[in-house]
Amino acid sequence: MTREEISLVIPAHNEERVIGRLLDALLTEGPEGLDIVVVCNGCTDGTAATARSRGPAVRVVELEQPSKHQALRAGDDHARGFPRLYVDADVVLTGADARRVVSALSPDVLAVAPEREIPLSASDWRVRAFYRVWLRLPTVRHGLFGRGVVGVSKEGHSRLTGLPELMADDLAFSLAFRPEERKVVPEATVVVQPPRSWPDLMRRRIRATTSTEQLEHHQRTDGVPAHGSGAASARTSLGDLRALVRAEPRLLPSVVVFAATAVLARRAARRAVRAGNHTTWLRDESSRG
Repeated sequence: MTREEISLVIPAHNEERVIGRLLDALLTEGPEGLDIVVVCNGCTDGTAATARSRGPAVRVVELEQPSKHQALRAGDDHARGFPRLYVDADVVLTGADARRVVSALSPDVLAVAPEREIPLSASDWRVRAFYRVWLRLPTVRHGLFGRGVVGVSKEGHSRLTGLPELMADDLAFSLAFRPEERKVVPEATVVVQPPRSWPDLMRRRIRATTSTEQLEHHQRTDGVPAHGSGAASARTSLGDLRALVRAEPRLLPSVVVFAATAVLARRAARRAVRAGNHTTWLRDESSRG
């Protein structure tokens, strides 16, 4: 019996150092049932050549401009069908886990993501402290964002059309669905490389916080729908942090680091939104080493 084909869209901007490890993981069990489209956008390195070197199982599309939003659209234009997975080039997902995660889609579950594995041993103490708190937050544990992989059915995909261009698109993807319509699949795992230093962590957090600010702005001014509980559901409240400390008092030093990082990221994000700067990549290069 032929496996159901899964379309994977992988936007890639100068990802020569990491795209190979993702493609090799996806193809470990062979290409059967996988429709892989790598969209190289604005690449000035060997990303396209590295992707093509994995053989005919990988189709490569090249765009001149560096734009993840446009890369996702181009990937949709070239993908063959559904279910569909959007995968960041810098994560590691096996073909088996790709199949496991989309198997959870159903008429009621429209969007899915795997559990995340974040190896922190090479990160400095402030990064480890931040993630010690972040990974315990309910919105983080149950949301689809911050995993580098989101899968949708055909019906789920219809929710994504018309979403605004954001610096962190997976946040908008997650909030496009009500909690009962999305699912984190514990049987599937994606490896997400963390930043190694606090400045690299700040780049990630400013990017994510700017996306939240953008989405809230679009909801106020353009009426962009959020089928989940709204953009505010991606924010961390003081109540969330107090609850963590009450439950685990030893987390207090980590909560202090987390709160300081969040405050600084929010200030920088608000400056970016006021300036209309929604295009700066703010990419963490340390996780691509």
